[in-house]
Amino acid sequence: MSTASAITAEIKAPSANQGAPVETVAATSETAPATRTAAIRVPTPEELDWLRAASNRLETASPREIIAWAAEHYHPKLGMATAFGPEGCVIIHFLAQIQPKTYVFNLDTGYQFQETLELRDRIAARYGIEVELRRPRQTVAEYEQEHGGPVYKSNPDKCCFDRKLSVLHEASRELNAWMSGIRRDQSTDRAKASIVGWDKKFGLVKISPLANWTKQQIWKLITDEDIPYNPLHDQGYTSIGCFPCTRAVMFGEDERAGRWSGSAKTECGLHSSD
Repeated sequence: MSTASAITAEIKAPSANQGAPVETVAATSETAPATRTAAIRVPTPEELDWLRAASNRLETASPREIIAWAAEHYHPKLGMATAFGPEGCVIIHFLAQIQPKTYVFNLDTGYQFQETLELRDRIAARYGIEVELRRPRQTVAEYEQEHGGPVYKSNPDKCCFDRKLSVLHEASRELNAWMSGIRRDQSTDRAKASIVGWDKKFGLVKISPLANWTKQQIWKLITDEDIPYNPLHDQGYTSIGCFPCTRAVMFGEDERAGRWSGSAKTECGLHSSD
């Protein structure tokens, strides 16, 4: 019996995972954009206990087993948000084998590199998985006109919220759980990530199947399995986001040093612990 099957057999999911009534809390300006009208779900104590137990047992599971567990418990209300980083490409590789009908989407800010968008097409050709581009309600031109220029220069946190977080808030209405490609060794904030936990910011179960993996393990699998990846990584871009806020890193710099370089900002907010 696999690790994922063993967990399923020994821990019965609480009724909240099957759509039973749960507590909700109205969205606020701190947790969601003003346009969000649906309440953000709040888990029951029983569900939180179950998630903690599952996360603890999955600590020694492989990414493939964790993804299989996620698909078993949450598909078809399971989603995966990807920025087409190497970790996201690895998860898509596993999904193609485990549950290719999983809803995979990209938060398309309108500022993405052309290489990133072309990678989406290569992934579709390789795996038959069409990653949906979820966009903000305003185009880049409309957004910059309304705010008198590029907001990423004057207020990058607002730009990330308006162009990225608000889009995930919209997508979260359709989901019960979402997967991310974060690794604990990427940053101090991400070092706290659990394999399975509650994402109070979006009112979803959050599953991080690669949390325990290292950068070396990711790239070994990409090389071994010939997984498509962004060619910008070969040009020194170790972490790729929007083109105005991303640069190649220098030798010896942190993996995420090229994001919002020159500012104290290190996260767009999707994976921050606040």
